[in-house]
Amino acid sequence: MMDRVFFGFCSLLLWFSIPADGKTEAPDVSALQVMYTSLNSPSQLTGWRASGGDPCDEDWKGIKCSGSSVTEINLSGLGLTGSMGYQLSSLTSVTYFDMSKNNLQGDIPYQLPPNAVHINLALNSFTGGVPYSISQMSDLKYLNLGNNQLNGQLSDMFGRLHKLNVLDLSFNSLSGKLPQSFGSLTNLNTMRLQNNKFSGTINILQDLPLEELNIVDNQFTGWIPKKMKEINDLETEGNAWSAGPAPPGSDREDGNTSHGKKEISKQVAKGAIIAGIIVSVLVIAVILLVLFARKSSSPHSSQFLDEEKICQNRPFTPLVSQELGINNISLSNDKGAVVPADADSSGHSASIDIHSLQTSGSMSLNPPPSDRIKSFNDTDIASKVNPIKSIEPVAATTYSLEDLQEATANFDESRLVGEGCIGSVYKAKWSDGKVLAVKKINSGSCPDFMEVVSSISKLQHPNISGLLGYCSEHGYRLLVYEFMRNGSLYNFLHLSDDYSKPLTWNTRIKIALGTARALEYLHEGCSPSDVHMNIKSANILLDTELKPHLCGCGLTAFFSEYSTKDDMEGYNAPECADPSAYTSKNDVYSFGVVMLELLTGRKPFDGSKPKSEQSLVRWATPQLHDIDALDKMVDPALRGLYPPKSLSRFADIIALCVQVEPEFRPAISEVVQSLVRCERG
Repeated sequence: MMDRVFFGFCSLLLWFSIPADGKTEAPDVSALQVMYTSLNSPSQLTGWRASGGDPCDEDWKGIKCSGSSVTEINLSGLGLTGSMGYQLSSLTSVTYFDMSKNNLQGDIPYQLPPNAVHINLALNSFTGGVPYSISQMSDLKYLNLGNNQLNGQLSDMFGRLHKLNVLDLSFNSLSGKLPQSFGSLTNLNTMRLQNNKFSGTINILQDLPLEELNIVDNQFTGWIPKKMKEINDLETEGNAWSAGPAPPGSDREDGNTSHGKKEISKQVAKGAIIAGIIVSVLVIAVILLVLFARKSSSPHSSQFLDEEKICQNRPFTPLVSQELGINNISLSNDKGAVVPADADSSGHSASIDIHSLQTSGSMSLNPPPSDRIKSFNDTDIASKVNPIKSIEPVAATTYSLEDLQEATANFDESRLVGEGCIGSVYKAKWSDGKVLAVKKINSGSCPDFMEVVSSISKLQHPNISGLLGYCSEHGYRLLVYEFMRNGSLYNFLHLSDDYSKPLTWNTRIKIALGTARALEYLHEGCSPSDVHMNIKSANILLDTELKPHLCGCGLTAFFSEYSTKDDMEGYNAPECADPSAYTSKNDVYSFGVVMLELLTGRKPFDGSKPKSEQSLVRWATPQLHDIDALDKMVDPALRGLYPPKSLSRFADIIALCVQVEPEFRPAISEVVQSLVRCERG
């Protein structure tokens, strides 16, 4: 009898233990549960549940696993409706993702399974654009978004998809020119772009290893490149190809035929060649005259690319390609934004020698820069330059003034990317493509510049924009930083154009957490501790992975020159009447305002709003604990794609940070801990 009881008790324990030791990883289960609900809980998905269940241990339709991870999702042709949910980025082990041939609507989620190799969303009713998160899927080999209702222009987002074999965007309403990053698809053998509204030339495709290309019924112009006649399966009808012979010396062919060129008579060809030679000679002569004129006026400017002048009227698109070129210039209209980019300083720097800086004589400078800071003449220099104190060498690299003048086209306004209360930031570009950001400190009384450089160079944190170098010559005080191609958080939230993708909720949490960790380092990790005094979204820079880098750190010594900071309107805590009143709690308040920007998509102060809504803090604070009001104040660009619990926690953190009394605001380390919990959902 006792044996039976014992056996029964053990069996009961075993039965209860099965659900507790679920086989599938928790993030995968959660993502599939959200997907099931977003798909309107369809009966076709046998085995699926909105809560509970174990996809890898049970028979969930269309799901395959490896160990405890979901690796395949194949729900093609099931007549599903609704959307796919907002947690697809949690499915990190999914390599095969097929939701084709359903009735799915709305935008494609901004984040898809990040390590997918095969993605098929064809034959649905998706609207909007191609999600930019695809640009990070370096393992992707197959992408089919055909037969939907996608529209707008393609972002320059294909630079990392070197493994892509098949790209199908056919039968949508995509428009504009083909992105330059198409040229990086070095393994692409099948491209289907038919029945869209693409325009411009197709020259960017001529070096791809294509075996099948269908561009029928678009708005392409120009000629079909000669190389493309080698494509086995080429369809080009229904475009506005140029008639007649291609330009002399061109590697293109007449596009009026489906696969090749028309026969051109020898007489016409000879005439075209002669005309081409004449035109070429004239063009070369004009170019030589222009170069000579430039060299006469500025000895060094001819070495640099002045693409900023060419592209001043280009619409702002913060999500740019990782390839450096004319089409991916980061612009910033907000004062004080430092917009650094990936580059090193090889070939344009020298090891630091404090003694030589103290004793060096005058040097021949380029013509005085045409910018917003008064230039110095020799008399000015003699009266303004103070001797440098003997201090320990710093880790930063010294740059010559001549090099930095050359790289910024003499600090020309076309290279100006940001202005703040202590100086302006310029894009510096060398002829070899190296790009950096140079902060030019305004003239006036200031602390010992070399001590400031030494202090800044000691700041080492993954979320702080690191100092690469400096220049202190002839009255100039210049700081050299990385140049972040994706610009500032302010740009993403407030200056994005119609073709840019908004930041997802998960990305916003990560940006807030990374920035808070940078502040935690300044407040509690440095010795002595420091305050930033200039926390705002324009000073949070985003790299190509959208990781935040706080810039302007270590510059508090300069703020004593300024009684007010106009560019901090909406960010300053109520008690900050002058810079001397700043404490770490003021930084926490400003950070809370940045979090409000992330939550609402609104500017900290917006004069175009009704008076009651102009101040973001005053408008938003009373609503942070009202669930219904909170849902209404969330950034519309998120389209409701956020976890309610995470949103509520995020709002609670904001409410603590922006309290009127500084003593009630939390320490930034507490904010970090709260954001970590918020990130986990």
